[in-house]
Amino acid sequence: MNIAVIFAGGSGVRMGAGIPKQFLEINGKPIIVHTLELFENHNEIDKIYIVMLEDYIPYMNKLVKKFALSKVCGIVKGGETGQDSIYNGLKKAQSENPDDSIVLIHDGVRPWVSYDTICNNIEGVKKNGNAITCTPCFETILMSTTGKTVETVPYRKDTYAAQAPQSFYLGEIIADHDKVRATENRYDNLVDSCTLIKSIGKEAHMVEGNRGNIKVTTPEDVYMYRALIQYRENEQAFGIGSTPDILKQK
Repeated sequence: MNIAVIFAGGSGVRMGAGIPKQFLEINGKPIIVHTLELFENHNEIDKIYIVMLEDYIPYMNKLVKKFALSKVCGIVKGGETGQDSIYNGLKKAQSENPDDSIVLIHDGVRPWVSYDTICNNIEGVKKNGNAITCTPCFETILMSTTGKTVETVPYRKDTYAAQAPQSFYLGEIIADHDKVRATENRYDNLVDSCTLIKSIGKEAHMVEGNRGNIKVTTPEDVYMYRALIQYRENEQAFGIGSTPDILKQK
């Protein structure tokens, strides 16, 4: 069983749109629907669970019906933090599926993950027990604790950007969450599932993602996503032109 847990609990503060960013419409569909359709239409995904702000669950139910998202099996309210929310989604999935199911944890506002990246995550879990989607960094990364002076500059060839999905066996990632939740600091400074498993000493295995797999967080990201959609539509309509690297599926 391959399950997607889609985290869509953001409030959209950085977007400044007045509504959670996952519900902003682009080309006639909310961003969350664009994301869900990638998993709905993937042959290897069996079920989808969504985690979001409780007040928006009725609206999400309407979207699921409107866009015929038949693989959505549950919509769960979020928790106090992002990791609390993901835990809620994982526990809902565990209540209905075996622990050896593969679960892909994905941001609801990453609507451009490629078909192959989803495949690579599933295969990565089968091979190594987990899979963290990454892309090589093309800009120099600077380390600074003050934000004023550069302290260290790691070699660019050794730096990668973590994306999503981040994928695991369902029972194992819940057990990892339980270990963290039992500590005094719980989820402090744990920004994603990769950070979480590394905090308890586990090895995290990388799989290569696609460069267009942006997280739509700011107005600039919205413009970029619209441009990506427009390019794809033009390419499909005219059947001409080469595909730039940012759109290539790996």
